[in-house]
Amino acid sequence: MTGTRSSAYAFNRTRHAYLATRLAVAGTHWSRFRGLMCAEASSFQAGDGLWIVPCRGVHTFAMNFPIDVVYLDGNKLVVHLEEDLKPWRLARIKLRATSVIELPGNTVQQSGTTLGDEIEIQAGPDVEASQA
Repeated sequence: MTGTRSSAYAFNRTRHAYLATRLAVAGTHWSRFRGLMCAEASSFQAGDGLWIVPCRGVHTFAMNFPIDVVYLDGNKLVVHLEEDLKPWRLARIKLRATSVIELPGNTVQQSGTTLGDEIEIQAGPDVEASQA
C-alpha cells in the first residue's frame, strides 16, 4: 500500500466501529495520484485503508479489486459514500468533500457507516496538523 504508514486508524464514532486499523496517508501530489493503482488485492485487506488528503473524488484506474470510498468534509463528517467501486471507474466528485478514505470492499456495509457519521482519524500529529 502507498502513503505514510504508522499506527494510524479511522474510527466511526457514530457507529462505534473501526473502518481501518492500518491507515496509510496519501498527502503528496504523487501519493494522491497513485493511490492504490497496481496494488494487489492481497495487500489491501480488512483493516487496511488509505486516507487521501486533500481529495474530492477518486478513480480506480489500474486497480484489480473493488473498493469502498468514504468522502469526508472538513469536520470529518461523511458527506458521500461509494460502495463496491469497481476497477477502471471514475467516482463522483463531491465539492463538499475535503478528503476520502479508500477501504476494502464491503467495509461500509459491515461497519454500518452512513451519511452524517462522524469519523475520527488518528494519523499522527504532523499529518493531522497539516491536513486539518
